[in-house]
Amino acid sequence: MANLRITLTKSSIGYADDQRRTLKALGLRRLNQSVVREDSSSLRGMIIKVRHLLKVEAAGQ
Repeated sequence: MANLRITLTKSSIGYADDQRRTLKALGLRRLNQSVVREDSSSLRGMIIKVRHLLKVEAAGQ
């Protein structure tokens, strides 16, 4: 499967608690922090929930 690089580009201040918990589950804590995760349907669902706070791109191997 492909890997995705997920970067937090906007603060979660002022957003709902479930969106903050989704960011924590993705492993994102600080602004401009990036994580690489394996692409899956559950990951895509989390990304869609907070897509207004993220930048998502394919991670090169």
